[in-house]
Parts: sequence; C-alpha cells; structure tokens
Amino acid sequence: MNWKRIALVETDSTNIYINKVEETDVVVTTEFQTAGRGQGTNSWESEPGKNLLFSLKVSPTWMHPQRQFQLSMVGALAVKDALSNLTEGISLKWPNDIYWHDKKISGTLIHTTIAGRHLQNMIFGVGVNVNQEVFVSDAPNPVSLKQILGADIDREELLASILEHFEHYYDMLREGGEQEVVQLYHASLYRRVGFFEYEDCDGRFEAETICVNPQGHLVLRDTDGRDREYEFKEVKFII
Repeated sequence: MNWKRIALVETDSTNIYINKVEETDVVVTTEFQTAGRGQGTNSWESEPGKNLLFSLKVSPTWMHPQRQFQLSMVGALAVKDALSNLTEGISLKWPNDIYWHDKKISGTLIHTTIAGRHLQNMIFGVGVNVNQEVFVSDAPNPVSLKQILGADIDREELLASILEHFEHYYDMLREGGEQEVVQLYHASLYRRVGFFEYEDCDGRFEAETICVNPQGHLVLRDTDGRDREYEFKEVKFII
C-alpha cells in the first residue's frame, strides 16, 4: 500500500479526523488526543508525545460485511506481531486488545461503513503505550513498552512495523488466505489454553476458550461442558 501520512500535533480523535478524509490508504498520527476513546464508554489515557496514537483507513470493498471480523483479526495481528518483535509475552485479548502477560499495552477502536453488500471503508484507531512511565487513570492494568524494556522506543519505527504487518495480513486475506488469518488469530489469543475465571450477567464461572466464531463472538466452554457464546461487553475477563 502507498500510505498517505497525515501527522498532527493535537486533535480530538484520529478516528474522527480520518473519517473526514476522502482518500483511503491513509494514516493519521497525533501527539495528543483530547477525546481519545477506548471500546464502549472507556477513555484512553495517553501522556502527550509519549505513545503511538494513529488511525488508518482502508477500502476493503472485496469483503462481505458478514466476514468483517476477519479484518479486525488483521489489525490485531499486525499490532501483536510488531510488539512481539520487541518483547515476549504478547497476546491478543478478544476482540482486539493487545496484552503483555496480564496487562494491556494496546487497544483498537474500529468503525466501518457499508455500501450495498460490501464494505466501503474501515477505520482502525490504534493506541499503543510506548514511552509513558506513569498511568494515573482508573484503567485497571495498563503497561508500556518502556516499563517492560526500560528504554525509550522509536515510535516511528514501531508504526512502520505495524503498517508492514498490516499490509501482509491484509493482502493475505484479500488473496484468499482467510483460514490462515483465522488460525493465526486463534493461536495468538490470550488465555487460549486452560480454564480461567470470567463473569457474565449470571455471575462468575470458569471456562476455557473454544474459538472466536465468524461473527466475532467469543465461545467459551464452562466446567459443566456447556458452550457459552458472547458478543463484546457481554462477558468480563477476571484478571
């Protein structure tokens, strides 16, 4: 891809900004977001000039909307691989957070537009904790690369690595490699082996991960052998 780069000093949100850009294959970065968001109603804490905050927009018109979660897998794998090149212990926490052991190092917020039977545009808004050393929000488990490695990381090099991996998986998916993308995603999942504690509207329980289905729902199997299927925010990981 021949990315068009837009570098901002400050903006409300890179996702909001890039949504107004008519072109696709665009990357918008910023040093600081005044209204950075996580999933749902969560905010994203980021000290100015310390972390990697960006959005990218692509136009996957070849993808049927019912399969769009595979593109979410592409974005998650790209960030996961780039971070795995720097440290061990990186995994994907469903649906698209990146964890270092039991701590969150990256999150992604995705927006899609649909035209007819195909996707029109897809925006990935990504935040990676890079050089921030102290977190003051009530986020339960943040961690940064500097906290892990003890040194500053070049954010431009990290962005270049993420984009390189994104292109690799995006092309793989476009060229018919859906099965491989899905397999790699599942192999990278946080808590992919063993029983762990979760909580849903009925209370806490222990379960193992079975899969993330084509609709992007997490399928768990509890200790009674019953499969439980969840959409995002319907189940909580007890960490």
